Amino acid sequence: MTTVAAYAAPAAKAPLERTTIERRPVGEFDVLIDIKFAGICHSDIHQAQEGWGEAIFPMVPGHEIAGIVSEVGPGVTKYKVGDRVGVGCFVDSCRECDNCKAGQEQYCVTGGVATYNAIGKDGEPTYGGYSQNIVVDENYVLRIPDGLSLDVAAPLLCAGITLYSPLKRWNAGPGKKVAILGMGGLGHMGVKIAHALGAEVTVLSQSLRKKEDGLKLGADHYYATSDPKTFQELQGTFDLIVSTVSAPLDFNAYLTLLKTEGALVNVGAPEEPISLNLFSVIGGGKTLAGSMIGGIPETQEMLDFCAAHGIGSEIELIEAAEVNTAYERVQSSDVRYRFVIDTATI
Repeated sequence: MTTVAAYAAPAAKAPLERTTIERRPVGEFDVLIDIKFAGICHSDIHQAQEGWGEAIFPMVPGHEIAGIVSEVGPGVTKYKVGDRVGVGCFVDSCRECDNCKAGQEQYCVTGGVATYNAIGKDGEPTYGGYSQNIVVDENYVLRIPDGLSLDVAAPLLCAGITLYSPLKRWNAGPGKKVAILGMGGLGHMGVKIAHALGAEVTVLSQSLRKKEDGLKLGADHYYATSDPKTFQELQGTFDLIVSTVSAPLDFNAYLTLLKTEGALVNVGAPEEPISLNLFSVIGGGKTLAGSMIGGIPETQEMLDFCAAHGIGSEIELIEAAEVNTAYERVQSSDVRYRFVIDTATI
């Protein structure tokens, strides 16, 4: 075991503090990664505050990890010391269910292991990226292409794949009208990726405060959802809406913005249940769907796509000691658009 410095939440809703954790020895198929940057995802906050249910403490959050391989086990064939790599939202799965065999490990039926706030196959709690290093099986490590800086690549391991996967699945591309609902850490990646895929992109945001940014990042149109005229003007417009919002919405209203047989896909996860009139879906043959990150093959595809198109996250680099302030700012939507921890400051 190796002792590593980290930032952890000692209990639900408690401020994160500097501490030390134990990392397992490097096994036959393991990769030891010196973490250079770790993104702060809104889901880190949900879990540290037990917004999604009972959690494991102390908790070291972080599933947007970018770093350098510093050691490999004797059976490792995919990576070598010095490689630029990343780790996303999970570090293991059963490898045997139909989903795992199809490269959709994020939907593992029996044994998915989250990067943090989970119990690994060794029976020990998993600890995430707000730390100096991590040991991960080589099959759950991603290669970060040379064209991407590690700091702007880190958020791609969650925010990037979370938007890439539904945009690809629902065929965002030339001739398609796509709306990104919410212009935050997830939403701004959706704008960049949908634009690079060739879709006509609209941002639907609470206000026009970030309109200039949205247009710079690739949006063709930008509307305020706080203006009732928006819903009148855009009725029946979109082939696809991807909602990144983690607060309850009036889904009946947003479903009116879809074309016949359009889809509204949720990647934001509100803590409260939603209310829905099913006629909002039945009328027009519409789809209300969900999507969760992506499997290892698709995540690698996304990283390669982003490198080819010069896409990274828009980040604000912070020192580890600023993490509690960053959490407060995320909750008040005061970040453009992703906080990333420089882990050298841990």
